[in-house]
Amino acid sequence: MYKLIAIDLDGTLLNDEHEITPEVQSAVLEARAKGIKIVLCSGRPIGGILRFVEELGLNQEDDYVVSFNGAYILNTYTNEPVQKLSLGYEDLKRLYQLSIDLDASMQYFDLEKIYTLNKDIHRHTVFDSYLTQVSLHYRTLEEIPKDVRLQKVMFVDEPDRIIEIIHNIPTYLKELYMMQRSAPFFYEFVHPNATKGKAIQFLAKRLGIQRSEVMCIGDQGNDVTMIQFAGCGVAMENAIPELKKIANFQTLSNNSNGVAHAIREFVLK
Repeated sequence: MYKLIAIDLDGTLLNDEHEITPEVQSAVLEARAKGIKIVLCSGRPIGGILRFVEELGLNQEDDYVVSFNGAYILNTYTNEPVQKLSLGYEDLKRLYQLSIDLDASMQYFDLEKIYTLNKDIHRHTVFDSYLTQVSLHYRTLEEIPKDVRLQKVMFVDEPDRIIEIIHNIPTYLKELYMMQRSAPFFYEFVHPNATKGKAIQFLAKRLGIQRSEVMCIGDQGNDVTMIQFAGCGVAMENAIPELKKIANFQTLSNNSNGVAHAIREFVLK
């Protein structure tokens, strides 16, 4: 019996209109009624997740949400963080220089806002701000305080350019950051210990839940670690091939209520 279900947001819980369908909501609520913990687990900033937490009522005692790919875990009942893994000014300066060297647009997040150091703001940065409903701000490097703490840095570009950028990132950075592609046009840098898999492992231990009792559902590269950790890893039909290869099962697409299908097949039956 599964006691914890971790669910990615974009391309998984949400359809392409970025909405939770009534069928998905119903399945999640039925699982909740059976005492199963539902944890939303996203690369989004916390402000871009909380409206879905409220929509599903995931703000009761011992409820949690994972944001920034595991860099920030919030107890949604007490509104207190239980894990914060951040980067600093030197990380920002290093990655900004790399973005210049690779001709990549860049954005970064603190807990409340999105920032870009690019005067010509990329359209995907604007869309990310709109999608997550988090305000966007332009800053020069000189305007950023030396004690800044940031949860995530992202390179932003068209999918073919992102592939080229990834191929040209120096190998030594793998020791300094967890790097992953969260969407065709996003490549992300977070604290080296920040992954969705480690975040779900942390929460399972905190809640007294065994690995075999955890189900994780996702679709992109930043979901790989939690699919690997799960007792039951479920890939969406629209998932990238790499994720489908390591998942235990494949469900329907995010536009065909795939999360509801997985919950009904493996939890509610």
